[in-house]
Amino acid sequence: MKEEAKKRIAVFPGTFDPITKGHVDILLRAVPLFDEIVVAIGSNSVKNSLFDLDLRLGWLKDVFRNHPKIKVGQYEGLTVHYCKEIGAHYLIRGLRNASDFDYEKTISQLNSIVGEDIDTVFLISRPEFSHISSTIVREIIKGKGNIKSFIPSEIIIDYDKIS
Repeated sequence: MKEEAKKRIAVFPGTFDPITKGHVDILLRAVPLFDEIVVAIGSNSVKNSLFDLDLRLGWLKDVFRNHPKIKVGQYEGLTVHYCKEIGAHYLIRGLRNASDFDYEKTISQLNSIVGEDIDTVFLISRPEFSHISSTIVREIIKGKGNIKSFIPSEIIIDYDKIS
């Protein structure tokens, strides 16, 4: 009897604080490669989020509501443990520049040691998105600047709630 093919599930992890057009572009370009992609917000002990978890999860659900292969999730702990928990064998990472590559290469190698059977797929940012990072977008938000060209239209920022 023919062995059933393993479902190709990938995780696109991040804090998505907030999600940017660059994130969306990477994710939509990855959709044809996988049967299912879980955009997962990981709790990061090093990062302090500007926006709370429920708001970020809601944004992700709104942005990807018309994409049935994209699911939204959240986890604590190691990303590779979350992958194992949901049956994912791939991680998706976007690369904007050489610094991203150096950092992500190291993380990828560590993930392959700590997490069995996890491969990382790197997608290079398109030039029009390579300058966008959540860190920079947060700084513009804190300064009450216009961020419309950096984030998906589904995201509405209430500047009065930003301290």
